Amino acid sequence: MSAAPVAAAPPSRTSPAPVPRAAGAPTATDPALVRRAVKAAALGNAMEWFDFGVYSYIAVTLGKVFFPSGNPTAQLLSTFGAFAAAFLVRPLGGMVFGPLGDRVGRQKVLAVTMIMMAAGTFAIGLIPSYATIGVWAPVLLLAARLVQGFSTGGEYAGASTFIAEYAPDKRRGFLGSWLEFGTLAGYIGGAGLVTLMTALLSDGDLMSWGWRIPFLIAGPMGIVGLYLRMRLEETPAFAAEVAKAETARPKVPLREMVTGQWRALLLCVGLVLVFNVTDYMLLSYMPSYLTSELEYDETHGLLVVLGVMALMMVVQPFAGALTDRVGRRPVIAAGCAGFLLLSVPALLLIREGSLLAVALGMGALGMLLVCFTASMPSALPALFPTRVRYGSLSIGFNVSVSLFGGTTPLVVTALIGATGDMMMPAYYMMAAALVGGVAVWLMTESAGRPLPGSAPAPERH
Repeated sequence: MSAAPVAAAPPSRTSPAPVPRAAGAPTATDPALVRRAVKAAALGNAMEWFDFGVYSYIAVTLGKVFFPSGNPTAQLLSTFGAFAAAFLVRPLGGMVFGPLGDRVGRQKVLAVTMIMMAAGTFAIGLIPSYATIGVWAPVLLLAARLVQGFSTGGEYAGASTFIAEYAPDKRRGFLGSWLEFGTLAGYIGGAGLVTLMTALLSDGDLMSWGWRIPFLIAGPMGIVGLYLRMRLEETPAFAAEVAKAETARPKVPLREMVTGQWRALLLCVGLVLVFNVTDYMLLSYMPSYLTSELEYDETHGLLVVLGVMALMMVVQPFAGALTDRVGRRPVIAAGCAGFLLLSVPALLLIREGSLLAVALGMGALGMLLVCFTASMPSALPALFPTRVRYGSLSIGFNVSVSLFGGTTPLVVTALIGATGDMMMPAYYMMAAALVGGVAVWLMTESAGRPLPGSAPAPERH
């Protein structure tokens, strides 16, 4: 099978050739149904990053509860080791849930991933401490993290596919941008809750029972998310694909999702690389960089990051709408150029140390990151045809995140240790921007056009 039409078209600096449209009449979706689809998809992403924020901010306490070695460094490393384990199984989750979503439907699989994510997070809040059950405590923590990672492997690709296939062609960027709005809201909610609890509870209360509260909140959140997702119908694009078949949908071989889409997959990996390297650098690594490398006050550093994320939330929908007007490629290209030119000046500002300088440097990086968070949820699904969209996107996205995004803090820390160069985070972001620049040069524009393999989707008023 050849690569997707949208990915196989020759690169162009101007307007590329129109994407071939699927046979059939245009399909206009009920705006109310579109809004419900966006809310249901974004909530799952918010829940994933709520857990990310909680786990990152309460890591020191978790280390004492589950890994009481007496060595604070060893405790923290063990806690983040369990955290990193989730990244190892993400590609496996993508290889299972992605093809399944192309066969049985997006809505059904997204309901399953929501249940698994909520169950994994909720279970962490129920695990007895090391003092109660010994070595089984860290074993159960690791098992819960693996469930979370496996389900996450099918979440982002499925959610972005779901929104993209529901959205009208001319508003796909705006509606898709709310997926990453959910990401930012979830992280701020999780990190903010832990920060509030740390301020209100004593160390003893936080250790004995307080740390469980953020994880137990995942239960009610999961029930709400599952309710929203179960109320949705299947996407029009997938329903049309099913209608083409005389019998049940045939199983698409995993090999076809990879070798048959090799060009689109490489573009996907490159785009996700720059998106996630810069994302994890700013939101995950920079708080540690401020405290461990620059000896900056920890509380102020975390508050700056939360402030930057709040600013990104405000800008996110407007940037998404911009991609509908000017195109995905110009916005992504602007982000790549910005990181290439401004990473060093921004890091020099951050290294200056004053609160104003750190806020300006971090804010500049956050605004550049919005170029990706606002574009990717609509750009990535448009790389693949409907028949393999969920599966191919799941594989490309999760392989790239696991190899490059999730490893960013570890690799940058190792590079600083090996070279002694404190500017290494800037150089790493610049290298990622070069890769992303090549990918955006080779991709074709998808704004305002039907998804490959799907009928036109005009907006219903």
